[in-house]
Amino acid sequence: MKTRLFMLWLSLALLSLFSNAWAQAWPQAKPIRLLVGYPPGGGVDFAARTIQLPLQDLLKQQIVVDYKPGASGMIAAGELARAAPDGYTLLLANTGPFAIAPYLQKTPPYDAQKQFTYIGQISQGSYIAVTRADHPAKDLKEWVNWAKTHAGKVNFASGGAGTSTHLNGELMNQASGLDVTHVPYKGSAPAVQDLIGGQTQLLIDAGSVLLPQIKGGKLKALAVTGPRRDSQLPDVPTVRELGLGAMESVGFQGLVGPAGLPKDVVDKLSTELAKVLAQAETRAKFASVGAEVHYLDSASFASFVRGENEKWSKLIRERKLQLD
Repeated sequence: MKTRLFMLWLSLALLSLFSNAWAQAWPQAKPIRLLVGYPPGGGVDFAARTIQLPLQDLLKQQIVVDYKPGASGMIAAGELARAAPDGYTLLLANTGPFAIAPYLQKTPPYDAQKQFTYIGQISQGSYIAVTRADHPAKDLKEWVNWAKTHAGKVNFASGGAGTSTHLNGELMNQASGLDVTHVPYKGSAPAVQDLIGGQTQLLIDAGSVLLPQIKGGKLKALAVTGPRRDSQLPDVPTVRELGLGAMESVGFQGLVGPAGLPKDVVDKLSTELAKVLAQAETRAKFASVGAEVHYLDSASFASFVRGENEKWSKLIRERKLQLD
């Protein structure tokens, strides 16, 4: 019995020693690959590029951004789920593929709550509801009342079926009692252009997409969906202020790895990420596109994502939404 206990203790000690030695060596073996599930130039790419250089300086290892666009970000997420949990493959996660898109499939390609390690949240940002600059409504409450008087003739645009822009429109329908028709586009850029051109009447999207058009006078901001007013748009009310609190939502971005990532590696990444996000230059870059640096450690980030999964999956069931 004593021999068996000794052997068990020895095995655990050797495993701990090996694990600690491996973790101390990380990330010296090779460059870290940071997956981005969208083409260059979007909000997720912006976040990846913003943290890339300062994080690699702290880790003393090159970070290479690797674009894997497609399927509302699910192609990149699926690749991460299959990656070895060695700390050399990470992903810049966002709301769509980690809280929305899988629930729109009959057979989800992965389990967002079980197949990933949530390292740290980077930012949160309100979405902005916008319409044409010459629309008579001055805020979203007035727009909803206007839409009710034009039943069957009103639609909302999105950057694609299953994206956060789509689900925010459905959330508006549910919160307001409207049944506004969804018009999906292949990305936010054409959705914005058709809204400006009058083909659609509403779009709810991220500040990184909409702020230039709002400040340029081409679009009118009707409301922000977060709990506080946007510092870039101090005169624009929140949905809660307008009596549409059920529309409240924020988009998130964060650093994620495959399931089974060693704790020492997670702790190292989370600590260094927090240092990057505390830098004034980093915070200013996110603020310039309407996003708020909002760091959460690994456990808190995982808990937040669970709540987002519950919220959006419930809406998808209630609205009977499905892509396949």
